[in-house]
Amino acid sequence: MPEEPLVDIQADTADTAPEEAGGASGSPSTSGSPGADTPPVARDLEAALETRTLSVDYDGDTAVSEISLSIPRNRIVAFIGPSGCGKSTFLRCLNRMNDLIPAANVSGEVLFRGKNLYDSDVDPVEVRRRIGMVFQKPNPFPKSIYENVAFGLRVNGYQGDLEERVETSLRAAALWDEVKDRLEDSALGLSGGQQQRLCIARALAVEPEILLMDEPASALDPIATGRIEDLIEDLKQDYTIVIVTHNMQQAARVSDLTAFLYMGELVEFGDTDRLFTNPREQRTEQYITGRFG
Repeated sequence: MPEEPLVDIQADTADTAPEEAGGASGSPSTSGSPGADTPPVARDLEAALETRTLSVDYDGDTAVSEISLSIPRNRIVAFIGPSGCGKSTFLRCLNRMNDLIPAANVSGEVLFRGKNLYDSDVDPVEVRRRIGMVFQKPNPFPKSIYENVAFGLRVNGYQGDLEERVETSLRAAALWDEVKDRLEDSALGLSGGQQQRLCIARALAVEPEILLMDEPASALDPIATGRIEDLIEDLKQDYTIVIVTHNMQQAARVSDLTAFLYMGELVEFGDTDRLFTNPREQRTEQYITGRFG
């Protein structure tokens, strides 16, 4: 994983480990305190990202309200909640994708390696290289399979062995064996599940530290969904994964930690098994048992 600081981030702040809060021993957890100044994280887990009173509104309409939490390194963190609760909006804040939406106004902090990603001296393009994104619908470029993976490398002026990096990325996305003999074929000819794994390979090629996934399997059939879930589990050995899903069973299967959002607020955040079997908040229990949402 790349260790160099983000463009324009001062070295003395970029290498500072994010502050760890004194949560209960065992697993990070929070409930009913979205505006806490110190995000919850287990003492023995290093934070990959932290948000502090992070809020988003669209022309005055609140979408995310003062969310503070800490995402541990090399863990899979799932965000669940009913449609319109702010899950995807929150996810897009983590690599400044909301900058591309003129109506979006973001306040609060997102800390990566001790630096607020919304500081004026941070390059949002470099942020998106270090914190990659995979979208709900597969979006391969109308280029060859090879050029889809190589695209980001070329844009970033990669000087290494391009063919080796493309192969490594496709292997990491569990796609190499299926496409190695047709790398010059159009990516648009792949199945939906293959296209999504290609998009994952494209994101991995530029060596991010964190991978954001916005409902990556919602448009796929059950077999393709299973492959994506297996891949996510494999990737956490090298990456921190943050996934938004409308599928609670998927969250229970793949994630280490789960956050439940409702009407833009963080209701509960903690160990996935505990949250699904013994939630601390009544609203969490009502949602996971199907009483609303």
